[in-house]
Amino acid sequence: MRTLRYTLFALLIVAAMLLVACGGTTEPTPAPAAPAEQPVTEQPAAETPTEAPAAASGSMTDLVLMGWSSSPAENERLQQIVDQYNAENPSTNWILSQVPDYDTKLQVSLAGGSPPDAFYVDAFKFFDFQGAGALDNGNDKIENPDGFVPNLREAFVAEGQFYCPPKDFSTLALEYNTAMFDAAGLEYPTADWSWQDLEDAASKLTDKDNGVYGMVITPDMARWLAFLYQAGGTVYNDTATEMTINSPEALAAMNFYAGLIQKGYAAQPSDVSTGWPGEAFGQGKAAMVIEGNWIMSYLKDQFPDLAFGVSQLPKGPAQQATLSFTVCYAAPASGKHLDDSWKFINYLTGDKGMAAWTGLGLAMPTRTALQGPWSEKYPEQQPFIDGASYSYPWQFVSGFQAVLDTMNSGLQQVFAGLATSEQVLAEAEQVGNEVLSR
Repeated sequence: MRTLRYTLFALLIVAAMLLVACGGTTEPTPAPAAPAEQPVTEQPAAETPTEAPAAASGSMTDLVLMGWSSSPAENERLQQIVDQYNAENPSTNWILSQVPDYDTKLQVSLAGGSPPDAFYVDAFKFFDFQGAGALDNGNDKIENPDGFVPNLREAFVAEGQFYCPPKDFSTLALEYNTAMFDAAGLEYPTADWSWQDLEDAASKLTDKDNGVYGMVITPDMARWLAFLYQAGGTVYNDTATEMTINSPEALAAMNFYAGLIQKGYAAQPSDVSTGWPGEAFGQGKAAMVIEGNWIMSYLKDQFPDLAFGVSQLPKGPAQQATLSFTVCYAAPASGKHLDDSWKFINYLTGDKGMAAWTGLGLAMPTRTALQGPWSEKYPEQQPFIDGASYSYPWQFVSGFQAVLDTMNSGLQQVFAGLATSEQVLAEAEQVGNEVLSR
């Protein structure tokens, strides 16, 4: 697996170096701030240096934190935290640089030998960067490493080493329209719901004549995977040497998930003239959706009068499970100011910095000690917090995009009745074994 990781990242670096040498431009790519189907409004990049090495300005050293833009409120809050740190630590001046085309610009800076002094790394891409030797090992530098939620901490562990601390996280939960449930005389969802409970409610809440479906879902592995784990299935074995996705558990999960569409109890966003499930939910075209806590601020801003609740996802035949999406603050292996980088990262992911960052309620704290106070402040989001302890990270070994593409395309075909679940799982198994054998 290590050979695969180095090869993939080396290709990225070579491509980035060619871009620098030729002075060319690339097609814009979406910032990786959000899992599939999360609406992202890309904010203008700050006019700050992102590819130049840190330079001393008199007795003060200018350092760069590179990330992607989330929302205006979060951008402003992070800038405030950076400003506060600078005020308390006058020997350094941290510059917040939130850039579009984040992946490309980070790769260019790494390839050019002048990386930012701290930067975001999505859990989904952690093994690419770690395997290529691009990350400084934070195992002996991260303060209070045991204070993080274990599942979230493990997302950034490789070969027993904790490389970078998670800054915040999201989990999937079930959002439901309380007015629709009341009108149908149904009890609200609970964490004890089964798959059958979910399907029964979806069937009773569907009113096609009025363009309303019990659920709006997407042919997206980042949603279906929760059901795979609930069924007790896995994607590949513990050593990442063989695919295990073509299993009875996976078949049950796919038949159930796609069955909601096939039985007419669920629709895709495009079927109800919307861009994503959250929009369909806000417009009253879906009684239930499965999204992360990013949906909360979206609904508050876009549909302030909507009455809704949140519940943990239903239990599957084997267990309770959900997905977690997280990002860490990393330092570059080739950094010239690593002591300053880790001091700053520890501030951002310590109790004080993390409490300030997550205080808006837009992101959830990854430190266990902060979750109780956060939940007291935002009790309606408790189901998202509850999911942390049994969540599975949205993360795979390097080179796994081909499998994701196969699964997403396959789910779409199953939704449309153009392929069977068995066919899709068999193809994903084949593609995945090819990836794992490289």
